[in-house]
Amino acid sequence: MTPPAPDGLDGTVLVVGTGLIGTSVALALRRAGVDVLLSDVDDVTLRVAQEAGAGRPLQPADRPAVVIVAVPPRHASQVLAAASRDFPEATLTDVTSVKQGVLAEAVSLGADPTRLVGGHPMAGREVSGAAGARADLLDDRLWVVTPLPSSGIEHVRAVHRLATACGAYPVEMGAADHDTAVALVSHMPQILSSVLAAQLIDADPDHVRIAGQGLRDMTRIAASNVPMWSDILSANPGPVADVLDGVVGELQRTALALREMAGTVGRGDGPSVVTEVLTAGVAGQQRIPGKHGAAPSAYREISVIVADKPGELARLFAAIGDAEVNLEDIRIEHVFGRPSGLVALFVRPEAGERLIDALATHGFDVRA
Repeated sequence: MTPPAPDGLDGTVLVVGTGLIGTSVALALRRAGVDVLLSDVDDVTLRVAQEAGAGRPLQPADRPAVVIVAVPPRHASQVLAAASRDFPEATLTDVTSVKQGVLAEAVSLGADPTRLVGGHPMAGREVSGAAGARADLLDDRLWVVTPLPSSGIEHVRAVHRLATACGAYPVEMGAADHDTAVALVSHMPQILSSVLAAQLIDADPDHVRIAGQGLRDMTRIAASNVPMWSDILSANPGPVADVLDGVVGELQRTALALREMAGTVGRGDGPSVVTEVLTAGVAGQQRIPGKHGAAPSAYREISVIVADKPGELARLFAAIGDAEVNLEDIRIEHVFGRPSGLVALFVRPEAGERLIDALATHGFDVRA
């Protein structure tokens, strides 16, 4: 038996654009029992989403209650305006990662501002397309809702319920504030990751071979979809450039300080500047929200060497469960030149010794 749709989503929902996010939204809505319609200019992409169970193709007689536009930012305004004309009663929203320009242009092209409510689920993957979509991609993620001043309250509530139906947590923010925020927490990190990864292109292969987890962590998102990110950055250039100006200034100041320490420029305050930069980094990192958005917590790190073979991680997690210790976070780093991995377990400080004893009892090589 199909579960009832969430309150306010008892009509159909149309997803326009069946890429990674659009298809993931559709899959999440189907999981919640919502009747989902799909539309895409690419028939192959649409078929992949349909075969994944994301919904059924839009038909001329369909009248969706909500339209979600999940196309690249350069097309979103036109699609929103067209949806406003085609479905004059529907709530209109989008999932683009840039809001102010997209929404303003949509209204200028004829979108009904009383039914238009911007949205941005804060989720993604390094892969793209419908084939990479997941029904749980949005679970426990923030979904930023950016109403216009003229947005009707019933349409704002519909977008809130939409986000909740997908497993996300809706939070409201002004469109301009949103674009400034994502420039700092999303767009700038993408550029830095890409620039850092690009330094490896001409590097000595022997130097790259010894890369550790730090470099892997910082370059992970450099593998993201290039056309998609080109679209995103071109739609939010001012705020991103402002953030990068600050980063470049700090990097130049740090480089000068390091040259002073190396004796290649005049003597100065190099050591104190480097210490200041590192200290500020610690303070900034501590502002990032912790687990479930709560205040950051100080966890104890316990490292365990685990053989790289089937069943070892399962055996490790079983031992943690037997010890009745809640695992707050985990990181896995493969050991260079050895068939094993270093698993860093993060637990609350008071549980540390109990976990160490339990793992040792199960025969694990603990490096506490």
